[in-house]
Amino acid sequence: MSTSVTALTFGMQAFVTLLVILDPPGATPIFLSLVKGQSQRRQVRLAIQGAAVSFFVITLFALFGRLILNYLNISIPALQAAGGLLLLLVSLELLRGGVGNATANPDVNVALVPLGTPLLAGPGAIVATMVYVQKVHTFNYGLALVLAIVGVHLVIALTLMFSTTIVKVIKESGVMLLARIAGLLLAAIAVEMIVSAIKDFFA
Repeated sequence: MSTSVTALTFGMQAFVTLLVILDPPGATPIFLSLVKGQSQRRQVRLAIQGAAVSFFVITLFALFGRLILNYLNISIPALQAAGGLLLLLVSLELLRGGVGNATANPDVNVALVPLGTPLLAGPGAIVATMVYVQKVHTFNYGLALVLAIVGVHLVIALTLMFSTTIVKVIKESGVMLLARIAGLLLAAIAVEMIVSAIKDFFA
């Protein structure tokens, strides 16, 4: 019984940690800005795809993260800096209003980049997942971690899917305002990631 309770606690800790890092409510305004001009059906599909891409990336690094980084000789700070630079480029496009125009093109799939990664499955989530994988020593712990990762991405998918109804309320002008706010927030997140990576490089 104690093992079961410990595994449950471990799973809940992993769930809460990943939920805070991936931050579905924080990603919502950015998601709405990225899908501006799309039909609601496509917006829902992009929400599901974004969560699926994030789940794939997190799972990939959970299973092979250490091996991939070691093989390519990539440090965690380098991964974090690269993700920060990519988000910074996206934030500048949002502030200029360019991303919304680009996403009107059906060939552009924002669910892959920047939504799925690095916005959702960014360096923070990847590192946290790899840390929890290192703590898995029993089958129950492994199952608890799997359920935590699946649960977090279900929450993400549902949050983004239901957020598409907000567009009907705030209209086009509201989405434009949201895009500027999202761009500013995303720029701040990107700068924080880059500064943190630089500090880690020289630590």
